[in-house]
Amino acid sequence: SVVKEIQRINEAEMGAGFSEGSSWHAQYKDSSWVFVSNLDYELTEGDVICIFSQYGELMNIELVRDQKTGKSRGFGFLQYEDQRSTILAVDNLNGSKVLERTLRVDH
Repeated sequence: SVVKEIQRINEAEMGAGFSEGSSWHAQYKDSSWVFVSNLDYELTEGDVICIFSQYGELMNIELVRDQKTGKSRGFGFLQYEDQRSTILAVDNLNGSKVLERTLRVDH
């Protein structure tokens, strides 16, 4: 799965002693956005902000909703004030469980 592959890459980089500039995260150095999926449909924007704000100040949240019903579709995009927060969020929240669902968090 994508979650396990991201975790495998991060572990390999840590073991090899990669510098910050040579990390796979470096290709996203100009973006302060992250993608999150597999969110529980009952989570609100406020809930998602509470989870992700522990890694930095959020500037924007776009939780995708069904156009007809207005219900969450279980994924969205978050923008941090500082791009370095995206690295922390990806590394720490990708693969974590929230309400029995395994989150996918990626650049």
